[in-house]
Amino acid sequence: MKLCRYDNDRLGVVTGDEVRDVTDVQSAIRAETPYAAFGDAVIAALPKWRARIDEAASKAPGQPLSRVKLISPVLRPSKVMAAPVNYKAEAQAVDVAVTALREQRGQSRDIGTSGIFLKSNSSVVGPSEGIPLRFPDRRSDFEGEIVVVIGKEGSDIPRDKAFDYIAGYVVGLDMTLRGLEDRSFRKSLDGYTALGPWMVTPDEVKDPNNMEIKLWLNGELKQDSTTQFLNYDIAKLIEFASSFYRLYPGDLYYTGTPAGIGQVVPGDVMRVACPEIGTMEIAVRQHNVGG
Repeated sequence: MKLCRYDNDRLGVVTGDEVRDVTDVQSAIRAETPYAAFGDAVIAALPKWRARIDEAASKAPGQPLSRVKLISPVLRPSKVMAAPVNYKAEAQAVDVAVTALREQRGQSRDIGTSGIFLKSNSSVVGPSEGIPLRFPDRRSDFEGEIVVVIGKEGSDIPRDKAFDYIAGYVVGLDMTLRGLEDRSFRKSLDGYTALGPWMVTPDEVKDPNNMEIKLWLNGELKQDSTTQFLNYDIAKLIEFASSFYRLYPGDLYYTGTPAGIGQVVPGDVMRVACPEIGTMEIAVRQHNVGG
């Protein structure tokens, strides 16, 4: 199943190049979800409600995806987690200046030592919203990634149970403003956590440990790798994070980016793709001051 959100908070099931509206099911799920519940209500309810979502989609007329505005497929993540320097090739390709800065700050390139980092959940945007650049005089870089969506609450999750806690996969962009400030601060600007085009449930992914991730900037291929080259694979990432945090439905986990990171400027267009998930296209624009 491919679940998307679009236009003014509508929920849809993607079939081919069409979306089928199942917003009534979303409304029913939210109506029975306590306001105090952590995370995304639809993600949490998916196991119980999937048959009803399928039924609603089968009866709904199709609408061309080209006519809707795709927004983030996950609405209320309690947190956005991200793994730094997690591709073997990327670990060897980090530039000298960044390496020197890490050494100056005493940061290790091993996740087990340096840890993962968090991004503000208010920085999450979908494909139609674009990425606003606030500081045109500073460098902002793209980092294409496979993103895991957590499906149920859990803590201290053992590696061999990790995939039981996954609701689905999306492609994402972990945008980064370069500078001397704290990493999470520079990665949490509005729009610096792009997510889309929709969430694909695990039954549609043959091998999560061998998923392709590619990124094109203005039509030129910049990143091309697979999750088989992760230093910490998906199961280990979940085991590690859950030893520090309680995970909740809808939590997002950016698994790392391969070599090929590069700068963007207003007017650029990026495409991030994974065959099992789909292709997200998103534009870069200048931040609207006061907007």
